[in-house]
Amino acid sequence: MRRFLSFRDFDWTLLGFVLLLSIISIFEIYSATLHTKFVGFYKSQILWILGGLVAMFVVSAIDYHRLLDIIHWVYGFFLLSLIAVITVGTKVLGARRWIKLPGGIHFQPSEWVKLVLIVAVTRYFMGLVGRELTWGDIFKAMALVGVPMLLVLKQPDLGTALTYSPILLAGLFLGGIDWKKAAILILSGLLLVGVAFSSSKILKPYQKARLTSFLNPDADPKGGGYQIRQSLIAVGDGGVFGRGALKGTQTQGDFLPIPYTDFIFAAFAEEHGFVGCVLVLLLYFLVLMRLIQNAQTASDLPGTFMIMGVVAVLIFQIAVNVGMVLGLMPVTGIPLPLMSYGGSSVLFTFLALGMVMNVRMSRFVN
Repeated sequence: MRRFLSFRDFDWTLLGFVLLLSIISIFEIYSATLHTKFVGFYKSQILWILGGLVAMFVVSAIDYHRLLDIIHWVYGFFLLSLIAVITVGTKVLGARRWIKLPGGIHFQPSEWVKLVLIVAVTRYFMGLVGRELTWGDIFKAMALVGVPMLLVLKQPDLGTALTYSPILLAGLFLGGIDWKKAAILILSGLLLVGVAFSSSKILKPYQKARLTSFLNPDADPKGGGYQIRQSLIAVGDGGVFGRGALKGTQTQGDFLPIPYTDFIFAAFAEEHGFVGCVLVLLLYFLVLMRLIQNAQTASDLPGTFMIMGVVAVLIFQIAVNVGMVLGLMPVTGIPLPLMSYGGSSVLFTFLALGMVMNVRMSRFVN
């Protein structure tokens, strides 16, 4: 029986690394938007980070076993929310991704679904512990993640939908899928990608262009390849030590697209160079290693599953965003955790960290 949690057992070291990345984010957003119409966005980022910290401490005090007990209700609520987005959501630039609430608040369910899926997948695989995964088990897990993924693709929001896939992969891996079934799934996944590219009903033409333009950005330098080309110029312009804050020609000259969100790492690379980028990536490495350590020392399997679900999402987002900036990945609009501007992304990260903290603190409860 759990009697109480003590913040003495909170992972203050992990929080320190997270706050360092958050501070870097604030300064980079300030620099990247100073001479644009988005000037002042850093103030909003500060508010989101402060709100995220409060939310993290609140969630860290909630027993994660209670989350597992009610997750089916929460999952159902968010499925209805995603359907509501498609039917009555606010349409911006051809996409419906938000529900307008009273008071001018815009609710974006797709970001919260990542958190819901981490808990839902954990709950599902906990019922399968001790036996070999059958094809039926695998297909049910795929449906659990696939239904909200298809609803988000319908909005359309390819970037967010893709972030659901590492949660499923982490669940299957930790759930003990054998290598033969894994190989069949990989081959089937590649076939599905081919079908998706050949069908306009699954991927829109502009989405296909974004996914392939990174292979040869010079083929369409003013269209699909523009973002990648400007990003590569910014990264190269930074050199070893960078041009310094507020001195990057690509960023300050407004050549680099959306430098405060999707391409914030390119803006940082131009201003702080190779050395600065290595330090930021080192911070991410320390955060991930700390999370994995907490997963290894969790008091039970659900705790391990939940933390590794968080790790899987963060690794995916970091790898895709940095790869996108370097021209190694397609432009998908996936934000860089704790660095990119955006309330939904910031809140997801801090809420996920709150779950991690609860798992950690529960180890020391009598």
